[in-house]
Order: sequence, then structure tokens, then C-alpha cells
Amino acid sequence: MEKQQKTLTFGKMLSYGIGIFGIQMLIGMLNTYQSQFYTSVFGAELTKCALIILLAKIISSFADPVIGNIIDSANFKSGKMKPFVAMSIIPFAIMTMVMFVAFDFKSDTAKYAYITLTTILWNVVMSFAEIPSQGMLAVLSPSSDEKSSAAGISNMLKSVGLVACNAVVPVVCILTDSAVITKKEYLISSCVLGVAAILFVGIMLKGTKEVIKSEPQKMSIKSMFLELKNNKPLLIIFLINMMGFGRNIAVTIGVQASAVLFDEVTLFGITLSGENLPIILGVGAMATSTLSIATIPVVAKKIGTKKSFMIYGIYGFVVSVASYIFFVFSYDAGNASKSFWVIFIIQFLTNFMFGPHGYAPLVMLSDAVDYKEMTTGKRTEGVQYSVLVLSIKLANALSVALGIFMVGISGYVGTMSFADVTSGMRNTIMAAYWLFPGICVGLSMIPMLFYKLDRPDIQAQLKEFMANREQKINK
Repeated sequence: MEKQQKTLTFGKMLSYGIGIFGIQMLIGMLNTYQSQFYTSVFGAELTKCALIILLAKIISSFADPVIGNIIDSANFKSGKMKPFVAMSIIPFAIMTMVMFVAFDFKSDTAKYAYITLTTILWNVVMSFAEIPSQGMLAVLSPSSDEKSSAAGISNMLKSVGLVACNAVVPVVCILTDSAVITKKEYLISSCVLGVAAILFVGIMLKGTKEVIKSEPQKMSIKSMFLELKNNKPLLIIFLINMMGFGRNIAVTIGVQASAVLFDEVTLFGITLSGENLPIILGVGAMATSTLSIATIPVVAKKIGTKKSFMIYGIYGFVVSVASYIFFVFSYDAGNASKSFWVIFIIQFLTNFMFGPHGYAPLVMLSDAVDYKEMTTGKRTEGVQYSVLVLSIKLANALSVALGIFMVGISGYVGTMSFADVTSGMRNTIMAAYWLFPGICVGLSMIPMLFYKLDRPDIQAQLKEFMANREQKINK
């Protein structure tokens, strides 16, 4: 029997993942350093920044279903998703750079108005890049196995992209011979990441091809919300992201968490302090995150998306609670060596829980798009992926608000010296950093209990339906 030719080769999967990596680098830069930039450079109040970021993300989220509708209504020869990725990446990169341009405001009103307007605009531009880039997965191949493999690669590169700024910013500080991040280092770092993102997305656009075509679908705003209400798999994915919102808190408050854990750390002859310390937390997290992200596609293929998600979720909840208790009783601010290893072990253990949360929604939504086409004859990738991005954006807004709020109520301020940090401040901030993500991972398992598309009979129907599609494409 002749071996069937792959539609989505490894090279195309990697090209797709590299593009996702580039987009996530820009998202990670803002998520990690936005509030710190506003407080250290603009002199803004942390709690006010948290409220503004939350409101700006919620306001901008109303644009997401509109963007999804625009995508589904489009009729480009090159595909449904790629043209929007190509049109959006340069404005997105430029907007990210603008977010880190320092101005001398004459009044607090002007300062906070600027922060609000630019944050809303950045989130809208971000959606124009992220919705079609995530949605491309559903149209790159009719094979669910190939799309699952591509989701695994892109999920790994997505996670690395989100924390890439933690490596870029310290390197920029070293090159500029600055012990702290000034407005110059913020701007240079955002420019480096912006240019790199454009190049990486260019690789995606060059190395991938949309093979699943569909007729333009135009939906009203009302029908888009009905889509969320009536499309049960889509609703489950939305609820998983919303109830699991806290897993992103660590990215938001990484700078503050590092500052209350370490005074000064020297690695390989390089001394890190202040806002450059998040790279230390990333050392323990990256190894386990990479292992988790790399193995979850294999585990999910073996036992199913739902079961793997539940197993990792139970692990995450139990380990995060136990690790936080271990931290409270084991951390010693006066013993840098002991504390480093306590933190390294906790980071190594807790970050294993995050693998399924980037992978599962992508695979589930790809199946949901195919399932809707199978049962109704309509494909609405744009709208469905806009709902995915909407849930990610709202979850991120809540995580930013909660993370910064927890830092605020702890009493910690960015100008505080390490010696002035109390155990109460430290424990409050690290509860947000380690404990809340585990609790939210546990909560996200509740909607997953109702997910049905990974049942063997439904998967068999989907494979048969998409196999027929694949035969038509390869003819």
C-alpha cells in the first residue's frame, strides 16, 4: 500500500511554530514589563496601573468577535488567515515599541489617559495578529494527527516566546553597562523583539500554506455571541481559560517576585539585581516547562486530551499547594544559597502543570471547527478562534489585575530595598506567584469534565470526515 503523503511536514510545522514564537515574544514583553515600566519610568501608581490594564483589556476585548467576523467574511486567494497575519505583524511590532517610549507628562491626568488609550490600542492590534495566527492551525491540514503535532511544536515555542524578554532585557543591560533597566534599555529591548518578531512571522508566512478552504461567512454580533452560547465545545474551551486565568500571574509579577526573593545574584561572572532578576526564576521553570510541553502531545495521543489535562491538573493543584507551604517554612532570606535551591526546586516542580494549558485548547478548538463543519457544513475559524483569543485576553486581564493587586496589598513598592522586604510581603507575593496558579489550574478541570469531542466514536467520525477532505485536497 502506497504511503500517504503528508500535508503538513515537520518543516511547515516548525515554520508555523516560529511565527507563533515571534508574536508571543511581543506579548510576553508587555505582560512582563508594562506595569514595571509605568511605575519606574512614568512614576505611575501600581494599583492604578492594575485597574487601567484590566479595564483596557476588557474594553479592547469587545473588538475580538468583530475581528473574527472580519476574518470569516474575507475572501483572499492566499487563504483566510495568512493575509491578516501579514497585514498585522508590522503594526503590532511598532505598537509594542511605542508602549516603551518614555514621555515627560505634565499632569497625572495626561499620564493615565495615555496609558489607558495605548493599552486599549495595543490589545486591539494584538488581536489582529493573534487571532489569525492561532486560527491558522485549523486550516494547515485536514489531518487531526498532523495538527496535533503542529500544536505541540507551536505550544513549546509559544511558551519560550512568552519569557524570551527575560533573557533579552538583561543582555541589553549588560551591553549598555547598566545595572538597572532605564528607559533606554526598555526601548532597545522592545525594538530588538519587534524586529525579531517581524522576521520570525515572515518565516511562518513563507513556510506554510492554507490547504483547507471555505466560503466567506458573515455573522452579526448577536450571532457571534450565540455561537459561544450554542457551541458547547467552544463554551467549554472558553470556561477552561477563564477559570484557569491565574496560571498567567507568574509572568505578570515576575519582576516583583524576583526582587523579594533575591538581593543580588552572580552567575557565570555576571551580577544580576533588581529588574533583571526574573531570569533567575526562569532557570528552574524552563527545564520543567519544556519537558512538560514536549511530552504532553505524546501523553495526550496515548490517553486522550481530556484525561491528560485532568492528570496534569490534579498534579498542579496538589504540588502548588504543597510547594507554597514548603516555601513558607523553608525560605531563609539570610541564606542566599539555601534559598536559591528551595526556589529552584519549587519552580522545577510546579511548572510541570502548565503543559496542557497551551496545548489542549488548540487541539480542542481545531476539533471543534472540524466538528461544526461536519455537523452543519459551515467553517467559522475566525469567529471560533476570536473567542479563544477573547478568553485568553480576559484571563490575562484578570491575572494582571490580581497579580498587581496582590503585590499592592502586600505593601511592597519597587523602590524598596531587599533588606526592607518583610516575610509577610514575600509570602503574599509568592502566594500570587505559586499558590493561585495551582488553584486556578484545579478550577479549570471543572469545565473539562463536560468535554466530549475526544470520545472514540466522535474522533472516528471526525477522522473519516477529514480523511475525505484530505483525499479531495490531494487529488
